[in-house]
Formats: sequence, C-alpha cells, structure tokens
Amino acid sequence: MKYRKFLGAFVVLLIMEIAALAWFLNREEGVGVQDAVIVNEAVQSVQADWERMESHQNRTELDYTVLDNSGTVLFQTKTGLSGSIHEAVIRRDTILDVEAGGEVVGKLIIENDGVRIALRQRQRTAAVFLFAALFQCALCVIYAVSVRRTVILPFRKLQRFAERVAGGNLDIPLTMDRQNLFGAFTESFDIMRSELKKARIAEAQANASKKELIAKISHDIRTPVSSIRAASEVGAATADNEKTRQNYLHIVYKADQINTLVTDLFSATLEELRQLEVEPADMKSSELYAMLSEADYFHYAGIPSIPDCLVCADKIRLQQVFDNLFSNSYKYADTEIQVEAALTDGYLCIRIEDHGGGVPDADVGRLKEKYWRGRNTKNVEGAGLGLHIADSFMGEMRGKLVLENGKYGLAATVFLALSGNDEKI
Repeated sequence: MKYRKFLGAFVVLLIMEIAALAWFLNREEGVGVQDAVIVNEAVQSVQADWERMESHQNRTELDYTVLDNSGTVLFQTKTGLSGSIHEAVIRRDTILDVEAGGEVVGKLIIENDGVRIALRQRQRTAAVFLFAALFQCALCVIYAVSVRRTVILPFRKLQRFAERVAGGNLDIPLTMDRQNLFGAFTESFDIMRSELKKARIAEAQANASKKELIAKISHDIRTPVSSIRAASEVGAATADNEKTRQNYLHIVYKADQINTLVTDLFSATLEELRQLEVEPADMKSSELYAMLSEADYFHYAGIPSIPDCLVCADKIRLQQVFDNLFSNSYKYADTEIQVEAALTDGYLCIRIEDHGGGVPDADVGRLKEKYWRGRNTKNVEGAGLGLHIADSFMGEMRGKLVLENGKYGLAATVFLALSGNDEKI
C-alpha cells in the first residue's frame, strides 16, 4: 500500500537525519589558527611596553595575558583569561616568548577562541538541523492525517457499505461527504443501492404475482376435476358391462392423480407466500382410522387398530400427509401396503410401507427436498412436492416424517406428538 510505503520511507529518512546530527555533534574540531600579523603586532607592542606594563594598552583585537618568567600576571586584556602556562596549555591558547635586550623576559598567552567559536557554530547548525527535522516531521504527520481523513476513512466506509449491499441490506443509505475525493463516487454508490432496492422490490412483487396466479389457477382447476371424478363415479356405478365400468374407474384414477398434483402445487405456492396455515390441536387417535381409510382409496392396505390417545395435529393437513404418502405408493410401487401403529417415546407412530423394493440408499436422504425426484421416477408423473409438503406439515405439528428403506420397500413413518409433549423433534 502506497500509504504504508510513504510512512516507511519517512521513518528511514528521519533515522538518517538523527544519525547525521549525532555524528556532527560528536566529531572532533581542529584548533583555531590565529592571524600571524595581528599576533606579531601584539608581541611587538608588549615588548615595547615591557618596562612600563602598568600603562600598557592593547592595540589589537586579541585578548591576551602577559606573564613574567616567575609566572606573575603583569597584564590581562580582560578577566577570565588563562593565568598560567599550565592553564593555557589546557585551553589550547597560543604561548609566545616576550624578549627584551635579546633575552626572554616573559610569556605572552593569546586566547585561542577558535574552539569556542566552532562550538557556537556547531550549536547553531544543530539547532537549524533539528528545527528542519521537526518541521519535516510535522508536515508528514499533517499529510498522513489528511490522507487518512480524505482517502483511507472514506474508502473503508465504502468497503463496509459494499459488504452491507452484498449481504442484502439495501435500506441504509451511504452518506455523501463533499469534502473528500470520494464525494461524487459515494453518490454513485448510493444511487446504485437505491436502484438495486427498487429492482429487488419489483422482482419480489413480480414473483408474488406469479405465485398468486399459480395458486388461483391451481384452486380453479380442482372444481372441474371434481366434477369429472363425480361424473365418472356415477358412470361406473351405472355401467352395464365390466369394460365400461373399468374405463370410468380409470378416469376416476386419473382425476385423483390430477387432483393430487394440483393440491401439491397449490400447497407449495401458498407455503412460499406464507399463506399456508397449520393449526394443530388436540385430536383423538380413533379419528386416524377414518383418515387412513380415506387416503387408501384403492384399498391396498389393511388399516390396523390405533392405540387410544390424544395427539396434536391439524386434521386437514394431516389428511394431506396421508394422501401424499398413499398416492406415492400407488404411483411408484403399486403393491400392497403395510400399515402399523404404535406408541413410542411420547409419540404415536404411523408406519406405512409398500412392497416395491425401496429406493437407492443415496436417494433416501433427498426424497423430502422440494422438486427433487428419485431415479426410479422417470416414467411416472409427479412434481417432487408431495413428500416435501408432508414433511413441512409434520414439522409445524411438532412431529416429523421419517423415510427409510424397510424390509419390503420404502417405509414412511409419521411421528405424531402426544398432547402435552411440547418437544419438537
């Protein structure tokens, strides 16, 4: 990321400046060199006034001290200068001989202020250097804060907004800040969100309209089918020969198939529209005998006695469950059906098994999926909704539907919760 690279380069540059400053402060300075002409002039004036040093006057710009051979201070241009040879050596002052009459009569100690001048220059340079570094640091901090406020934070805001849109949340608008580079960009993003929301609402309305149309058509189809079935039953009852009677019964059978498919389609559509109501209530188990007999209209099964108890169920939806189970056995197995009833673990279990040999084990777990049909249904009419709807109904009634391969064929076990058993399995 360019922002991080910039910060890294800034840190490296700052470290290099600090290292250069430390080297500059700690390096050795050479001893300052005095002007030879001025020094010679000072020596000549001291030698000329040697006999009257009390009246001697400094005629140069130098500061110096005059000592005799015994080390006594005879003259100083100012206080604070070196007062002995030893002190002069420590302070790196210039020490010259003073001669009179061809003999050395004393010492002239000229103050060497080159080191102090160099030190003052070094300090001034270091101050300028440090100020420049601090100013550079302040500029970089201001720049970093500005980049964060005008680029980083708006970009992260756009990122969070995109995550909300991807998650389907199209209700929260993206506020626009015209003070950063993303002002117009954020406006475009919010326009996109608004248009997506409108498109989603329109799509939902269109889907709802289509499902409502399917539900209405499915409902309307059942009326003429019922009329066809009733007329066929009358024809079968009044037929004067067996062939005609069988033809009428075949019409009845096909009408029942159409009615089952239409009912499944109608129920699935209402389920998606959240209009399919399941209202479980206490029901006597003795009523199940009539419901099972009604579902087994081909009389392939022998209905056993049902244990006496109270179960929690919606009669209309439970009848649909049994109708779907028996209809599937008729369509896919067309064999005798074995029905068993027993109480177990707070549930009344109704087990319905055909003798069709079952389905592949890999298909058993998917039989309750919507619109999914097994590999043995290629030549059989169906929509793949019956078992899905039955399973949904049983879940709403605090029970469940279990499908498995039994001893003879596919077995469907309906678990009906006993009244007072609020556990949902």
